Amino acid sequence: MMRSLWTAATGMISQQQNVDTIAHNLANVNTYGYKKERMEFKTLFYEIIARADLDPANRTGRPVNLQIGHGVRPISTARIFSQGNLERTDNSNDIAIEGDGFFVVDRGGELYYTKDGAMKASVTDEGSMLVTAEGYPIMGLDDTPLYIPANVSIKDLSINEEGALSYLNSQGQYEDLGLQIKLVQFSNPQGLEAVGSNLLKITSASGPALVEADGETNRISRFRQGVLEMSNVQVAEEMVNLIVAQRAYDINSKAITTSDEMLQTANNLKR
Repeated sequence: MMRSLWTAATGMISQQQNVDTIAHNLANVNTYGYKKERMEFKTLFYEIIARADLDPANRTGRPVNLQIGHGVRPISTARIFSQGNLERTDNSNDIAIEGDGFFVVDRGGELYYTKDGAMKASVTDEGSMLVTAEGYPIMGLDDTPLYIPANVSIKDLSINEEGALSYLNSQGQYEDLGLQIKLVQFSNPQGLEAVGSNLLKITSASGPALVEADGETNRISRFRQGVLEMSNVQVAEEMVNLIVAQRAYDINSKAITTSDEMLQTANNLKR
């Protein structure tokens, strides 16, 4: 009988972590470029009470196993990289990625990756620089920040589908700046490690960053200026998942209560 208590406890713990994941998704429903997460579970080990064993010659034996499981455990949080809705903002600093690519961000000398295209302009001695909302520089093809000359106004900046930067000069013509935003992909984006601030970190599981401009990827992403990629969280779907997780938690709690009542009944048999 004690087995059911521990089994139900693993279910409650797992569903609590499932609710934590769902709550995190709902909290980030308005986070630019956020990719929803899904908790995945695996069964714990099984106790084999009687093994399946057939004797074809005598037509006797047990055709099925008698096994009792010991519950469940969370195994991973899979990140779903489906495209979020593209929302037009008409802000020239907003850049959406249509495809599987990631921006490259320099954070304290270490490279990170993001889908958040809400760019800002940071004024430096060398000119303006494209940065994230927290001030981290966006990298160009040569892994250096994108410095825009001081005589170029940010509102006159134009970014084409390949990420090349140009500006509208005094003659009303677009002039190339010789700069291009770096875009990378990964063989296994599920292996990227989330570190907060909309940033992802490369790991051995994700594989190395594949630069789109170098032809290292099969599918090329496109830039969309004046557009932002929103979170791919679907509120209705998450609410349904939340209800299911809550019911599963309640049922496991009920299993513990029932097991306790059965133990009390068994203990009272001697009286």
